[in-house]
Amino acid sequence: MSSPIKKLIGQTAVYGLSSIVGRFLNYLLVPLYTSIFVTSQYGEVTELFAYAGFLMVFLTYGMETAYFRFSEKHQNPQKVFTTAVSPILLTSSLFIAVVVIFAEQIATALQYSQNVEYIVWFAFIIGLDSITAIPFAKLRRENKAVKFVAFKFINIGLNIGSNLFFLILCPIIKKNNPDSFIALFYKEDVGIGYIFISNLIASTVTLLLFIPEFLKVKYSFSKQLLKQLLIYGFPLLFAGLAGMINEVVDRIMLKQLIVVPEGVVDSHKYIMSQIGIYGANFKLSILIVLFIQAFRYAAEPFFFSQEKQADAKKVYASVMKYFVIFGLLIFLGVMLYIDIVKYFINNESYWVGLHIIPILLIAKLFLGVVYNLSVWFKVTDKTMYGAYIAGIGATITITLNIVLIPLLGYLGSAWAQFFCYFVMMLVSFFLGQKYYKIKYPLKDIFVYTIIAAFIYIGSIYSGAEGLLKYVINTSFIIGFLAFVIFKEKILFFSKKSKSL
Repeated sequence: MSSPIKKLIGQTAVYGLSSIVGRFLNYLLVPLYTSIFVTSQYGEVTELFAYAGFLMVFLTYGMETAYFRFSEKHQNPQKVFTTAVSPILLTSSLFIAVVVIFAEQIATALQYSQNVEYIVWFAFIIGLDSITAIPFAKLRRENKAVKFVAFKFINIGLNIGSNLFFLILCPIIKKNNPDSFIALFYKEDVGIGYIFISNLIASTVTLLLFIPEFLKVKYSFSKQLLKQLLIYGFPLLFAGLAGMINEVVDRIMLKQLIVVPEGVVDSHKYIMSQIGIYGANFKLSILIVLFIQAFRYAAEPFFFSQEKQADAKKVYASVMKYFVIFGLLIFLGVMLYIDIVKYFINNESYWVGLHIIPILLIAKLFLGVVYNLSVWFKVTDKTMYGAYIAGIGATITITLNIVLIPLLGYLGSAWAQFFCYFVMMLVSFFLGQKYYKIKYPLKDIFVYTIIAAFIYIGSIYSGAEGLLKYVINTSFIIGFLAFVIFKEKILFFSKKSKSL
């Protein structure tokens, strides 16, 4: 394994500490939510966070990647930072103001007229998170991993702590002592609103943590540089929006397209329940999503830093191979132990959606490959192609959801994600071979994928039950790991090294 690959793995591990561990801790709130709230209530949480995903991309408009790109090229990285963060401060502030002013109209349009406060809270959450996006990118670019991880953990800790306080501790205190001071601010009927309040507390404190960072930077702004940043970043904005369509539009479209069976009395509750079931099971793709997130944090600055090296393309090819290997291991780990993993959702009424998990896991693996392939249009400054590719995916996502949701319900949304990312992967690969040819080890990747597929199929048809089933499945995974170690010579020592 080459030195650059080891460096990337190390960076992925460092940034993944906050991303993987942090998001995993956040995901641990899912069992809490699913045990407290019925499927229709969790459907509301799922839908509103889907809208938040769109708006976060819109309000950062590709500036993170643009900042990475130009801070490497520009002689004054501080100037790049202040030029990049200034427009986001302005647009995020305007966004908060506009949403607060028109909160009632927005709530009515989204069928939340009884909870206008949800819209206001989300406006602040999204706006504040957008403002801190570039400062977090600055920490990554400057390799200030400790501070990056610390700030992320503070955010996560506050979110989790606030959730536990409002959803567990407050009800217990109020039940045992109705006249406690808790009664001054805790209201049981707020319900899922405390999920949003917890996020708002975390986002507010995180912004406050960055204030010293803002104050110590010497402010310098360049209109010409901003123009360059926007030209580079805007295609990524469209790519990001299209990407969010691929990621979350299904949860929005389910509300409009699910066919309500005859005899269902409360159609709205049924629809929100279906969204809740889909959203909860979607979370079971957590491990591969967290791996991709950690990889993205480390890979983007890594790709740009490797660009000028003579063996850059060879390194990119190796990164792809090891990414797929790790992704396949995660897939096998989840699916071969799904009978245990399902208890992550602490409510059997959600388990009817478990059949979508393998589809979503493979879809996410395709997405991770797409992120790897994106190196070709980022280092060649052809970011518009990223928008084209994501746009193709968005078109497929919307079309397949329209066709499949009425026929298959949320299963149709899972298949839409699968085919969306599969097509994006193929398009990006062939375009990349044309404009920035990288000799990916396709034969090795294919071999590992086939072996993983046979292992998964073998686990399904083994017929084993109970402890024997887990013994067999564990031996399958150990065998896969042993094959990888042998083939990649990860533990290989030459005679020369032994003699030393």
